[in-house]
Amino acid sequence: MNDSNDPLLMDHEVDGIRELDNKLPRWWVWLFYGTSIFAVIYLCYYHVFAAGDLMGAEYVKEMKRGDTVKFAAMSAFEQSVASLEPSKDSQTLANGHGTFLKYCAPCHRPDAGGLVGPNLTDDYWTHGSNFVDNIRTIWNGVPEKGMITWKATLKPAEIYGVASYIYTLRGTKPPNPKPPENLVPVQTGPSPLE
Repeated sequence: MNDSNDPLLMDHEVDGIRELDNKLPRWWVWLFYGTSIFAVIYLCYYHVFAAGDLMGAEYVKEMKRGDTVKFAAMSAFEQSVASLEPSKDSQTLANGHGTFLKYCAPCHRPDAGGLVGPNLTDDYWTHGSNFVDNIRTIWNGVPEKGMITWKATLKPAEIYGVASYIYTLRGTKPPNPKPPENLVPVQTGPSPLE
């Protein structure tokens, strides 16, 4: 059944198969034209005339906006630190416990008994024992003793939560705690185990 007069069949044949000349649907052709026109406009707008910002410039703008919001939140928190009280909210304390386990436990142990960092369960605190001092210590860190400045890593709410959680640990009795900082023996040299 070979109809050479069929308008949809093209005039060439390969291995007994004739190619069908089926026209594309109009909506597809118009979609193709539309995307081509959009591509030309996009190219001219962003690359030829530089009327719009490219991704790098957009990123810089977003970072500046983000830094503005971040510094405003940090400033507001720093101004309110002096009047803060430890939270008694169970969700805040649970979040603080999670933050403590993630960031603080490697130096202070999961039970806060102290490893490289001091014991947080006793009553002797080198950098102040009230709640506001604890927040400031976490916020600013103690770089000379190896504690990083957490304000660059943690949000103010996280610092408040972890400080509130640490406040609840005072007076607990973890097994084998590090001695209070005022009773730590003076180092006489490297340990034979080092």
